[in-house]
Amino acid sequence: MDPTPAQWDPVEAKMMQLFALVSEALAGATDALLGIDTSKGSAVVEGDQLVDELTAEVELMVWRQIDDDSTPASARRHLVGTLLILPELERSGDLAEHIAQRAVANLGAEMNPLSRGIVQRMAEVALGMWRDAADAYADRSARSLALHEDDEEIDILHDRLTREIAAETMPTATSAQVTLLARFYERLGDHAVNLARRVEMLHHHE
Repeated sequence: MDPTPAQWDPVEAKMMQLFALVSEALAGATDALLGIDTSKGSAVVEGDQLVDELTAEVELMVWRQIDDDSTPASARRHLVGTLLILPELERSGDLAEHIAQRAVANLGAEMNPLSRGIVQRMAEVALGMWRDAADAYADRSARSLALHEDDEEIDILHDRLTREIAAETMPTATSAQVTLLARFYERLGDHAVNLARRVEMLHHHE
């Protein structure tokens, strides 16, 4: 069996590590929020620094390869594509951190049962999308269509949560934070779709 790119290319290996870190942060932040676990939320917030540091490390590695005269033109195109993917990963890590910050503030305890249920489903869909995006990157497969369908579900859930917030069944301050929370999950879905599209474009030109 031939090795996958992540097994022999240090950049690819670190990219897969970034995908894993973002997925773990999203899962951990959601568990902290809905499980009312402020310590777990704090751990996710602190862990975001690792995503930032690894992103900077990969970017430096990529630029070194681009500047290396021995790097083939085809590899340079792939490396440029990697540079376009990195910001999506970093921003998504930031979004997971924002969710974790709400967990630290104990927002989950203040949400009503329906809003908690909607957020849980949004998180499940978003996490599944992120795993699919990571798989697409790892095996160079086309998954953007399936991810787009999942993204539509997140949009529908976002609308449901918006209606619940408008019904004023929670305190105003809580509603404002839940509005932001819904936006964070929606953006995570958008980033997963964008990543899958960039991966397809990246490998289409190889």
